[in-house]
Amino acid sequence: MDTSKMDDASSSDSMEMEMTPGYMELTSRAYSVMFSAFMDCKDCGLELSIRTLLDHAYITWMEIFMLFICTVMWTKVRKGLTVYFFEPFGQWCRIQPKDVSKMPESAWKLVFYTMSWSYSTYLLFFTSYSFFQNPPSVFYDWKSGMSVPTDIAIAYLIQGSFYGHSIYATVYMDEWRKDSLVMVVHHFITLALITFSYAFRYHNIGILVLFLHDINDVQLEFTKINVYFKTRGGKEYFINDVLSNMGAVSFSITWFWFRLYWFPLKVLWASCITSIQSVPNIPFYFFFNMLLFALLLMNIYWFLFIVLFVAKVLTGQMKEVNDVREYDEDDLKERKDSSDEASTEGKHVQNGINKKQQ
Repeated sequence: MDTSKMDDASSSDSMEMEMTPGYMELTSRAYSVMFSAFMDCKDCGLELSIRTLLDHAYITWMEIFMLFICTVMWTKVRKGLTVYFFEPFGQWCRIQPKDVSKMPESAWKLVFYTMSWSYSTYLLFFTSYSFFQNPPSVFYDWKSGMSVPTDIAIAYLIQGSFYGHSIYATVYMDEWRKDSLVMVVHHFITLALITFSYAFRYHNIGILVLFLHDINDVQLEFTKINVYFKTRGGKEYFINDVLSNMGAVSFSITWFWFRLYWFPLKVLWASCITSIQSVPNIPFYFFFNMLLFALLLMNIYWFLFIVLFVAKVLTGQMKEVNDVREYDEDDLKERKDSSDEASTEGKHVQNGINKKQQ
């Protein structure tokens, strides 16, 4: 056995684990690699995509059925917790009436994201997986149709079904916000990434993506919960005010660090550059990178809300922590008046005839 080669490989791996590219290096290398891959693709198009999908996508009907069952289960569990625990608890604590309907949504998301992020953290830092420390390793030894480790398959089932539930919940259960349409698009993209990355056995990088995103949702919902509980029974509670402020600061910092620094420099570096080096002609290369870049653009879009929040605080326009995505009372009144006006007009119109004018 040639031990010198083993030492060289070990040295190369350790250097790769320590290297963190910069934004400029990521941009130039990603452009170069993706442009070269596009020019080398002589048979790109719908026919090749269909053939690649049939040859490399592995997902059973039982797995699809389990995904659907768990999606329904999350919806039922949330409704049950809302009706029998979250709402009664909010009323018992005598939080403000305007927050009674908002609090259960944040409480539910806080419970789920804490659980899901804790599990992702366990997989990445308390098992043998080294995907966070060495992102290129997510594509080492990749094979079409390879088996998915049970612990990662469980994470995929939990997350995929939750985002399936979230599409329904955003439209029919959640408070409607200024970014709700973008949120629906986000959930569709995330569900597509989860489903296709599982089918194509890109589950290793999927766990890394989930870990880098869920932490911010934990902090966001924790902050909002403390905002709702800051005023209870007509009294202001200092501890909740402090916790909401701390949560807002940590949320802003980790959003940039996890989603705008680590996500592009770890995930996009691995998916755009080292993936094609480890697996030449890797299936659906452009499709997955397109979805990941779309996710990055949405992260930048939401970061603008964070910048807006900070700007309002610094300029004195906002005296306390609040979700700038939510409509204020004037906006809600205007929307309600418009809705009532449209409803009233609709009552006077029947079979194309304006009854009010008759």
